[in-house]
Amino acid sequence: MRTAICPGSFDPITLGHLDLIRRAAALFDRVIVCVMSNGSKDRGMFPPEKRLQLARLAVAELPNVEAELWTGLLADFCAQRQAQVIVKGVRNATDFDWEYQMTWINRGLGNGPETVLLPAAPEYLWFSSTMAREMIRYGQDLRKYLPSAVAEEIIKGIEDYGEQ
Repeated sequence: MRTAICPGSFDPITLGHLDLIRRAAALFDRVIVCVMSNGSKDRGMFPPEKRLQLARLAVAELPNVEAELWTGLLADFCAQRQAQVIVKGVRNATDFDWEYQMTWINRGLGNGPETVLLPAAPEYLWFSSTMAREMIRYGQDLRKYLPSAVAEEIIKGIEDYGEQ
């Protein structure tokens, strides 16, 4: 069984992330969405447990995809899950440069796995979780940018609890 890991902070998970995950699910037997704590993004909008909940909502329809929370090194997560591949999306040259560096760091730490870089679909090139958080802060419609179940959950949270 070929297992791939789709790691990220997913703060929150976007339609671009979901597109990448769906594409990975078509290529591999099992895909694990690894919701990670990112040192430079730890003060995100959503706590890790909420990000995991939103990721699980987003991938609920994909039978070979699951989501887990991880706070350690990605290489360790891959080793524990016996994953052969890390799948990352790239939108531009900046993403590529960063992911290329991370590829060799992860290979050096874990003696594997391979990294597959998938180009973002054109409709998602310009959108990021950072932009989604701005849309949430300013009360904008989220349905064009986030999976519908995720958008509904966030809207519900804002309405029910006054979160912003």
